[in-house]
Amino acid sequence: MPNLDVAPRRRFTGLSAADRQHERRNLLMDAALELLGTEGWAAMTVRNVLERARLNPRYFYESFGGLDELAVALYDRVVEELAAAVFGALEKAGEDPGAQLRAVVACTVSFVDEDRRRGRVLYAEGLGNEALNRRRIETASMVVSFVEEYASERRPDGEASAELGRVATSILVGGFNQLLVDWLDGRIRISRSRLVDDATALFLAMGDGAVAEAASRSRR
Repeated sequence: MPNLDVAPRRRFTGLSAADRQHERRNLLMDAALELLGTEGWAAMTVRNVLERARLNPRYFYESFGGLDELAVALYDRVVEELAAAVFGALEKAGEDPGAQLRAVVACTVSFVDEDRRRGRVLYAEGLGNEALNRRRIETASMVVSFVEEYASERRPDGEASAELGRVATSILVGGFNQLLVDWLDGRIRISRSRLVDDATALFLAMGDGAVAEAASRSRR
């Protein structure tokens, strides 16, 4: 590997030691996003990451214990970016639950479509790495819990109708993830706007059905 020490020193001139390390960490994650999001896990080697980031090996190990740790950190960063975008969309959507759901769907679709590397990191590459897959499962569980709580807090018509239920919410979240994978891979050939329309309508119908079932159980 060529000596890359000179370039990093020029890039980080004037920064504190902590800021330099932070910048190097971000460069490594940017490199991992490009590799994982375009070529897949097979391309994720320390050498490839360092060459793309234009950093020497010592800078990799000051931030990450290995490739698994880097991949999980990248995944967490993409999730945080998506969460920030979703919360911003919810703030603009008003109080109508249907408008809120549509805003979340549209925001998520746009997020992965505008940079398709994100979708691959979020939904596909975790299947090829145990550490990344564990984090993906943990995150999916947290999303399900959030959706349940969010829906319950905003249902005004009683406890029974507030309860979407863990099964229904898990199907909604898991189904949406798979829908995005199929659409990004070209197995579903529809426009972005049609995807948003159809997914929103389907999820609203699923939610109404789950609410009706919960209400029916409460009357038995």
